[in-house]
Amino acid sequence: MNRYNQTRQMTLAAFFIAIQVVMTVTQIGYIPLGAINLTTMHIPVILCGIFLGPAYGALAGFVFGLTSMLRATFVPGLTSFLFSPFITVGGISGNFASLIIVFGPRILLGWLSAKMFRILRKKGMNDILNCAITAAVNTIIHTLLVMGMIWLFFAPQYAQALNVSQTAVAGLILGVITTNGIGEAIAAAIIVPALDKALFPTIRRMRLGE
Repeated sequence: MNRYNQTRQMTLAAFFIAIQVVMTVTQIGYIPLGAINLTTMHIPVILCGIFLGPAYGALAGFVFGLTSMLRATFVPGLTSFLFSPFITVGGISGNFASLIIVFGPRILLGWLSAKMFRILRKKGMNDILNCAITAAVNTIIHTLLVMGMIWLFFAPQYAQALNVSQTAVAGLILGVITTNGIGEAIAAAIIVPALDKALFPTIRRMRLGE
């Protein structure tokens, strides 16, 4: 790839990162719903992976994780310790596992979205359907990983923060997966193909993310 295309790739990646920052500041990316947030931050991460490839997708995922950690640190809620090692809420502190939760699934989201889109495209799948499947599947994977890690690393603390029994935590986590997770997957499956239809012809002409 020549330097001109590299510059265009970096410019487009910066555009996606700027969108993530705006979504964080305006709370469009993290919509508070009690102890949890309904997030739309996964959408620019998936798009960045689709348009620019695995490396830039992972970078956008890292920014997703970073904004989530900063928000948990500086605008703490009941369960912010899950996403930041720098915060203590109600006597419960985050730790290294918080970094795994906040960064691991988000980086994988961008990387895996890019990989899946390209695999399905090589198999001849229509781009719009490809985008919908890629967005929905990877959103669900992301939700399962985040909530699964919360259960693995912080089940007792999560129960304490929400003032419920530890046996009830599994039900709460399942509830988040089946409500927020599915809702976010449906939103991604609708929005990502729509934006792809509007933007991808230009991206292809520039031969970015091949």
